Amino acid sequence: MEAKPANPKPNAAGYSVLIVDDEDATRDLCRDIAAEIGLEVHTASTTNEALEILEQSAVDIVVTDLRVPQLGGLELLKRINSSQPNTSVMVLTQYGTIETAVAATRLGARDYVTKPFHVDELRAKIERLVQTVELDHENRVLREQLRTRPGFGGLIGVSAKMQRVYKMLEKVSQHNYPVLILGESGTGKELVARSIHFLGVRQNKPFVPVDCSGLVPTLIESELFGYVKGAFTGAQHSRTGLLETANGGTVFLDEIGDLPVDLQAKLLRALQEREIRPVGATDRLRIDVRIIAATNRVPPLRERKSDIPLLVSFFLEKFSDPQRPIRTISEDAMRRLMTYDWPGNVRELENAVERAVALGSGPILHIADLPSNLQQGSSDKLLESNELTTLEEMERRFILRALRETNGDKLAAARLLGIGKTTLYRKLKQYGAESPPN
Repeated sequence: MEAKPANPKPNAAGYSVLIVDDEDATRDLCRDIAAEIGLEVHTASTTNEALEILEQSAVDIVVTDLRVPQLGGLELLKRINSSQPNTSVMVLTQYGTIETAVAATRLGARDYVTKPFHVDELRAKIERLVQTVELDHENRVLREQLRTRPGFGGLIGVSAKMQRVYKMLEKVSQHNYPVLILGESGTGKELVARSIHFLGVRQNKPFVPVDCSGLVPTLIESELFGYVKGAFTGAQHSRTGLLETANGGTVFLDEIGDLPVDLQAKLLRALQEREIRPVGATDRLRIDVRIIAATNRVPPLRERKSDIPLLVSFFLEKFSDPQRPIRTISEDAMRRLMTYDWPGNVRELENAVERAVALGSGPILHIADLPSNLQQGSSDKLLESNELTTLEEMERRFILRALRETNGDKLAAARLLGIGKTTLYRKLKQYGAESPPN
C-alpha cells in the first residue's frame, strides 16, 4: 500500500485516484499517468488494501483490474457503488468480453479498458473521468446552494462569469438602493432579482414582479399606483397598486424601458419621495419599497458555454420521470448543444431539453431527439464556403473557435471538440497558439 502526491495541475488539483492491480508494471504505469495528469495517487495490489484506503481517504476515482486478488474487481465495484456512490470507477482486464463489460457497467463502472492498452488511450480515459468527477462535484455544490440558499433560486452555472454574478448578488443584496439589471431576453433577469431580494434583509417581505411590456398602456399608471373608487369610468371600488402591494419588500420592473417616459418620471418621483398618489386620490401614501429594474445585459448563454453541461444536467433531472432513472445525453448531442449559439438563451435550452425528454424513447438522448433547428450543427456552416483549405487549417480554425466560445477554458474546449485535454495541448503547441485567442 502506498500513496504518492502528484504535482497538481489546475483542473485535476484536489482530486485523487486509487489504482488497484496485482501486476506491478500495470500499477506503476497507471500511477505515473495519473500523477502526470495532476491527481493525488494511491495504489493497492489487493482488494483488502483498496478497501482499507477507501475507509481512510476520500477517493474520487478508482481504476481497478477485474481479476485483482481476494474479492475480485466486480465485488470491489459493488462495495464502492454501495458505500461511496460518488466515486467514479474504471475497470481494467485482459479478459475483455461483452459480458464482463456489461456486468461492470451495471454495477456502476464509468468506463472499461481491455489490456493490453495503449498509453494514450488510458491517459485520455482517465482525463475523461476527471472531467466527469468535476462535473459531478459542481452539480453537488450547486444542488446544495439551491437547497440551502433560496436567494440563488434557480440560477444555474459555475462559469467565471456566473461566479462574478453570484458575488455581485451577495454584495448588492445587503443594500437598499435601486438596482438596474441589464440582460438579453431569457438570461434569467427575474431570477437575479429574486436572488437579490431573498438574500437581503427584505427576504420575508413581498416580492412583486411586474412585466412592463405586458401592461396595457392606458392602465399602466393605475396598475402601478392603484386607484380610488370613482377615479374613472368603471372604477366601482378602490384598488391597491403594485407598489403599495410590495410595501416593505421589492418590486421588480422587467423591461422598464417599455414604460412611457412620463410614467418613468412619476416612478422616479415616487422613489425619491418614498410616496405615491393613487389615481383619483388627493392624499399621498408613504411606501417603503426597493426597486429592481431590468432591461436588455446578464451574460448571454453563448458567452458562457462552459455552463451548458451543468444546465443540461439540471434540466434532465428536472424533466425526467421521478419513477425512473434520470435520463442522460450522448456526447454527440452534447457537442451539438455546445456549438449552438442559443439566441433564446437559457429559456431556449430549457425548452430544448424538455422537448427531448418528452419525445426521446430511450435512457440516452440523441441528436435526433433535439429540436429540428439543432439537428444541423453549426460546424456545417463553417464548411459552407467557396474557400478550399487544408484539413490541418480547418482543424486549427475549429480549435481556435472552441477556445473563443469557451472563453479560453481549455478543459471546456476539449470537451466541446470531443478530444482529450492532452491532445488539445499538443495541437495548440503544434499550431503555435498556446494562449487562448482574443
